[in-house]
Amino acid sequence: MLDSTYLLLVFLICTLVAWLANQIRRPYNYPPGPQWLPFVGNSPQLRRLARSLGGTHRALATWSQKYRTSVLGLKLGGDYVVVLFGAKTVRKALCREEFDGRPDNFFIRLRTMGSRMGITCTEGQLWTEQRSFVVKHLRQVGYGKQVMEDQIINELSELISVIIANGNSVHFGRVLAPSVINVLWTLTAGKRIPRDDPRLERLLTLLSQRSKAFDTAGGSLSQMPWLRFIMPESSGYNLLLRFNKELHSLFMETIIDHRSNHKNAQSDDLIHAYINEMELNKGKSSTFTDVQLTMVILDIFIAGSQTTSNTLDFAFLMMLNRPDIQEKIQKEIDNVLGNNLPKLEDRTRMPFVEAVLLEVQRYFHIVTLNGPRRVTRDTTIGGYNIPKDSTVLMSLYSLHKDEEYWGDPEIFRPERFLSEEGYLKPSDHLIPFALGKRRCLGEALAKACMFIFFTGILQHFELYIENGQEKPSIEPIPGITLSPKPYKANIRKRIR
Repeated sequence: MLDSTYLLLVFLICTLVAWLANQIRRPYNYPPGPQWLPFVGNSPQLRRLARSLGGTHRALATWSQKYRTSVLGLKLGGDYVVVLFGAKTVRKALCREEFDGRPDNFFIRLRTMGSRMGITCTEGQLWTEQRSFVVKHLRQVGYGKQVMEDQIINELSELISVIIANGNSVHFGRVLAPSVINVLWTLTAGKRIPRDDPRLERLLTLLSQRSKAFDTAGGSLSQMPWLRFIMPESSGYNLLLRFNKELHSLFMETIIDHRSNHKNAQSDDLIHAYINEMELNKGKSSTFTDVQLTMVILDIFIAGSQTTSNTLDFAFLMMLNRPDIQEKIQKEIDNVLGNNLPKLEDRTRMPFVEAVLLEVQRYFHIVTLNGPRRVTRDTTIGGYNIPKDSTVLMSLYSLHKDEEYWGDPEIFRPERFLSEEGYLKPSDHLIPFALGKRRCLGEALAKACMFIFFTGILQHFELYIENGQEKPSIEPIPGITLSPKPYKANIRKRIR
């Protein structure tokens, strides 16, 4: 009896040791990186390093330098995660079809309200069909056309009035977001939401809090989803469910309102066009559903609102810190525009303004890591094997802070984007909107909002710091997207 018990115990111990050894074993020719632990992988190490350095992007860059590699191999929880660095490696992956997949796990589904829908987190036929439809119908309702430009200029006019009403100082983060969101809302729902409408404040609050909650929860809940069963509050799970429920309710109110006023073949905004498509496919197996529509709306707002607002917020923050650059911008504005409001056709005549906006995107790298990809088959990159279904992250931060390429990446210097003759000189090391099939579909809108809002505000106002007043910090708040620490800008109307 003792012998059989002893043998069973030895067998169990050997089995456990073999299992643990397999848990920490690196796949053949897997990229270099830190040794991981069973169950949790590198997650605890990454969280500690990210907290000490001020963001996950910095922690990953530190490991890339430590292991002298542009292809970093990790394991987060039970998932193989490969991180790519440098222009050559990142650009190559962005344009290869096998890197176009999206992970399908608990956390991704939680981000998409429990179902893998929308555009951002989907792939295959669903992604192709939905993205094509959205791009086509956004163009029909004015995306990238004069209608969109007119809407942005209308928002600029209101924004100027709001800034004037604020008196001698303004919190740009608070006044910019409603303007950007209303451009998106008009294209999506056919009309803007007045600034005093409680729905607008609630939408902005939900989008902001949800983004921060996902970033906070992502480290533990993403890799250890079972935490939702034993600590649903402290893991952030219940909070995310509440945010999802409120956003779904808010979007469904708009969809129901559209449906009640819907006329056959009416497609003067994206929601009406989508309802038309649902009617055409009624009774058929179709990807066009109410749930899918709510996720499409959410993807549009997440992709287009926060990144654009934060970029502008950082741009005005830098104008406070660099009055010399602000003065040079305003000279170009006065020479080209005079008293006319900016239009998109003016961009070609204002290379310094464009160079400043490019430098803001490079210097502050609002999106530090490209959205997670999934390799759809076993593949290689940089000479290393990447197993099928591995998650791939691409460090845009590594491109934008590449010392070998930029020379002085820690210096804010817009002239790096200008030729000796003063013409705009873009760089293939700056790719804030990514590349390939998954290139950001809101790129045209983001660029238009940034140019018109930035130029229009500096045309009308001077931003300044009082004598003896401390300059606001340019150190960002870490998150899925980086954002400035809250600041107020002193302003005065320009006399021209």
